[in-house]
Amino acid sequence: MKRTDTLGRLQRLDILKARIKSGDAMTVALIAEEFQVSARTISRDIQILRDQGLPIDADRGRGGGIRLQQNWSVGRINLTYTEAVDLMISLAIAEQMQSSIFMASLKSVRHKLMASFSSSMKQKVKGLKDRIRIGKGVSSMVLATVIQNDKKLVEQLHQAFLMQTTCAIQYSDQAGKLTQRKIQPHYLLLNFPVWYVLVWDELRNDVRTLRCDRIQSLQLLDEEFRLLPIQEFERCLEGVDAI
Repeated sequence: MKRTDTLGRLQRLDILKARIKSGDAMTVALIAEEFQVSARTISRDIQILRDQGLPIDADRGRGGGIRLQQNWSVGRINLTYTEAVDLMISLAIAEQMQSSIFMASLKSVRHKLMASFSSSMKQKVKGLKDRIRIGKGVSSMVLATVIQNDKKLVEQLHQAFLMQTTCAIQYSDQAGKLTQRKIQPHYLLLNFPVWYVLVWDELRNDVRTLRCDRIQSLQLLDEEFRLLPIQEFERCLEGVDAI
C-alpha cells in the first residue's frame, strides 16, 4: 500500500467528506482501492470524520457500505460576528414584511441564532425588528441615481445600527455636495431597493433621513447612544406608508 503523508491524509479526508455528503453509493473496499490505502486506513478516516461531528453509518467488514445517518441535517454552521449581525438584520427585515409563507421557519432560525449571542448582545438583537420600517418602492427617478455601497462600509453601518454606536460620516447630498456629519443611526427604512437611515444628527441637533448609498465614508466612534422613540422621527416618515 502507498504510504501517505499528513497533507495527503488531509486531502483524502476532504474528498471523503464530500463524497459521503453527496450520497453516492460507496464501500470501504472501493474507497480504499481508489486512494490506494488499506481498508483499516479508511476506517480510521471515517472515525476522524465522526469525531468532527459528521454522523456516518458504516457497515462492518471490508465491503461495508458508507453513508450518512438518515436523520442527518445541516449541523453546525460557523458564522463570523459580521455574518451573524447581517443575518439577524436580514431576518428582522423579513419578519417586518410579514410574509405568512415563511414566518414559521424564520422564527425558528432567529431563535437558534439568538442562542449564539452573549446575554448583553441578546438585548440589542431582540429590538431589531422594531427599529426597521418597510415602505413602498422608490420612483424610477430615484432608482436611476442609486449607487452600490462599499461592502466594508455597509458592515460598519450595520454594526453602528445594532450596537447603537455614534459614527462620523461623509455624506453626499442630492446636489453632490459633501458634508461632514456625526450621526446616531436609530432606525432603518427600506423603500425597495433603497435603504434610508433615520438618524439624530449631532452637528445639526436635529433628526435627519439619509440615503445609505450616499454615505461616502464612515468611522465608528466609541460613543453609545440611547435609542429615541420612533415618534421623534415622525417628520422623517411623513408621506411614507410603512410598516
